[in-house]
Amino acid sequence: MKKVAGWSAEDVSDWLSKEGMPEYIDALRQTDGPSLLRLTEADFKMPPLSLVSSDGGQQMLERLETLQIETHIEAHKNGHANGHAGGLPNGTSKPQRNGTLKDFRKEMVHIPIPTMEMTRSSFPAEWGKTGIAFVYAVICFVTTTVVISVVHERVPPKEHTPPLPDKFFDMFNRVEWAFSICEINGMLLVGLWLIQWTLLKYRSIIGRRFFFIVGTLYLYRCITMYITTLPVPGMHFKCSPKLLGNWEAQMRRVMKMIAGGGLSITGSHTMCGDYLYSGHTVMLTLTYLFIKEYSPKRFWWYHWFCWTLSAVGIFCILLAHDHYTVDVLVAYFITTRLFWWYHTMANQQSLKETSQSNPFSRVWWYRLFLYFEENVNGMVPRNYQVPSSLRALPWNRGVKYSKLDNQ
Repeated sequence: MKKVAGWSAEDVSDWLSKEGMPEYIDALRQTDGPSLLRLTEADFKMPPLSLVSSDGGQQMLERLETLQIETHIEAHKNGHANGHAGGLPNGTSKPQRNGTLKDFRKEMVHIPIPTMEMTRSSFPAEWGKTGIAFVYAVICFVTTTVVISVVHERVPPKEHTPPLPDKFFDMFNRVEWAFSICEINGMLLVGLWLIQWTLLKYRSIIGRRFFFIVGTLYLYRCITMYITTLPVPGMHFKCSPKLLGNWEAQMRRVMKMIAGGGLSITGSHTMCGDYLYSGHTVMLTLTYLFIKEYSPKRFWWYHWFCWTLSAVGIFCILLAHDHYTVDVLVAYFITTRLFWWYHTMANQQSLKETSQSNPFSRVWWYRLFLYFEENVNGMVPRNYQVPSSLRALPWNRGVKYSKLDNQ
């Protein structure tokens, strides 16, 4: 890498991205290398830096201090300090020992200066935490399936309790195949997200965010389903017979539903009662949000394609009359808010401190959030790389790392 003093504004932006501080890119877009080295703590107390800095610029100043030390040592090493070369007498440019530069270099002592990236990564992998988040998501999903089986026994017969009035159902007649389109779109989005996730450089951090959020959403769903049992949304529903306390048969039905991914298209979901709120809407919305959040902004066509899949899938849920409109609206509201709240807290260091001025610290999952995010400093860059298992293949040995920009 060329010397900091010779950096252009573009080099500064690349450095900010590499160091995991993309939030400063817009504010320092016109700043070159020398101007970067002149930044002080006072600069972070005034706009525009004060508007994007969550820690008063401490993280940035630490990295700048490292750059300044490296620049100072490099200047001395190359003979730009005090008007003479490398401490040579009388300002001469050639070494005096034996008259050769080779001998002089042998006498030089190399003192490595550890950078922040070497001593402490801003984005440690911590795969153990990701594993815990995955187990949490699995437990919540299994619990949801068990609750669906319990609620199924409480759903009133449609002959005695007809479907509730719904304005959307009044405006649109039921389309029988629409729910299959919803589930196909959902599987496409999940597949696209899994492929994208495997290519992310910081997949461990992003993975545990996904597992935690999806697990929490299904945990909330357990509560809403169990508390209020709604009648079936349409007379077309064919619910499995009630087992009336036969727990062995219920567990077999639960295992069948888990094996089929809880999808009607696989024939695994034949129970009724899991209406408030819609799990299909949760997955259609959440996968799109993660796809958009962790892919470059310049991939607008990819974002629009995924948004279309999500929007059409949600519309098809209602068109099939398989959920009340309120089920879909509540699912969308809870999913988007939990996603935005979590990422706002994760991206702002000040929101990771328990204080009276931080209302987010009062949510029940705050301690678990801190456990997952305590060592993550700043916004996670949208960096991509080929997984290590693929890099080991013969045709990929020459490719070590590739990155997409943050814009």
